[in-house]
Amino acid sequence: MTKYLGVADLQRMISELSAERMLAEMAQFIREDFLRWESYQKSARTANHSPDGVIELMPISDAQFFAFKYVNGHPKNPLRQLPTVMAFGVLADVATGYPLLLSELTIATALRTAATSALAASLFARADSRSMALIGNGAQSEFQAIAFMDQLGIREIRAYDIDREATDKLMLNLAPYIGAGRLRVVAVESVRDAVAGADIITTLTADKSNATILSADMIQPGVHINAVGGDCPGKTELDARILEMGAVAVEFEPQTRIEGELQQMPADFPVRELWKVLQGVQSGRTSDSEITIFDSVGFALEDLSALRYLHAQANALDMGQHIEIVPRVHDPKDLYGYAMHKSPAMLISI
Repeated sequence: MTKYLGVADLQRMISELSAERMLAEMAQFIREDFLRWESYQKSARTANHSPDGVIELMPISDAQFFAFKYVNGHPKNPLRQLPTVMAFGVLADVATGYPLLLSELTIATALRTAATSALAASLFARADSRSMALIGNGAQSEFQAIAFMDQLGIREIRAYDIDREATDKLMLNLAPYIGAGRLRVVAVESVRDAVAGADIITTLTADKSNATILSADMIQPGVHINAVGGDCPGKTELDARILEMGAVAVEFEPQTRIEGELQQMPADFPVRELWKVLQGVQSGRTSDSEITIFDSVGFALEDLSALRYLHAQANALDMGQHIEIVPRVHDPKDLYGYAMHKSPAMLISI
């Protein structure tokens, strides 16, 4: 049968393993899959846009696994007490098409996004980076803060959100790390205050608009920008001039040129691809003074990595339940008979 992981299962998994461990291990799964980039059948996501948001399907496969994620982006959802982003996903066996795992991916997407950010920053941020500006303190912010603290040695977060309650929430959730002396979180009054002196700038804003969260005059030599919020057509966060100031790294170039900060730039604007940097085909950071930008939009390969990881951990920890979402019949040609007269004898055990 198909393994099902619900929200309670993800909560239990994080409780047992810790967010730090899951973020680090998921980053390793993502690294492994990006290193096998050429073995995957890839496509940009399919998106249905409306005035209120977007609903998307994100598929990918190799010779062993097929995966897809259903995900939305609705910035007004918090007013309805719903998350801005909600997701679930499926991991299937390519040889048979049988679904191996059905999983919640709202929490897991936050984990894989932060894990990917940290992986990219390990290639592009200065090794001595210790301070990060965190602009947009909503649902993604704690995951990003913990990943950068644990994997890159960030010790200070300079936090800003137009909603001060979001920043207060961030500080409350990070209190165990603050109390343990592992992290210092400073609430600031503006974007400019947040980026002043920061080694890394992470933008996580949610509005579906061509915004200018960062202007070119805010950017200092040597900074790494982790631009996460701009992830669909008509939604950006950076002044286009910033992209001209340094090296821009992407996940899947055809998708990023449509959805990312790159949508502001000409089609021939040069980029570095994450998989090529991991393989050593292209360079990461080339000097301490270089400005680097990770134009992160989220790609289906990261979801496949997350689903592979969740499936492995669920089996190792004996989590989740088995559900019958497709029939397993003794005579596959007699679906009608199975539907009308279902009996345990007609089932094939897995």
